[in-house]
Amino acid sequence: MTQAVGTVQVETERVIVTEYCFAPGAETGYHVHAHDYVVVPLTSGTLRLVEPSGTRDAPLKAGQSYSRPAGVAHNVINVNDHEFRFIEVELK
Repeated sequence: MTQAVGTVQVETERVIVTEYCFAPGAETGYHVHAHDYVVVPLTSGTLRLVEPSGTRDAPLKAGQSYSRPAGVAHNVINVNDHEFRFIEVELK
């Protein structure tokens, strides 16, 4: 498994801002989000989400943000033939 690379850009008592870079085929590994979070895609493409309820593909467009609550559990996989990047802002 190729691992997605997360680089923390900012961490304060209120937020954590991380840039994630996924090579083609890279994945996060299964994890559970401890905080509410916002994702800001920097590239367009499709990410595969492996969740407790099943697997689904999520088409994302650069600049179209979305948010999710704490407790989301999944593995995120880049199914594109190009690098995929996004910024994740976690709210503590």
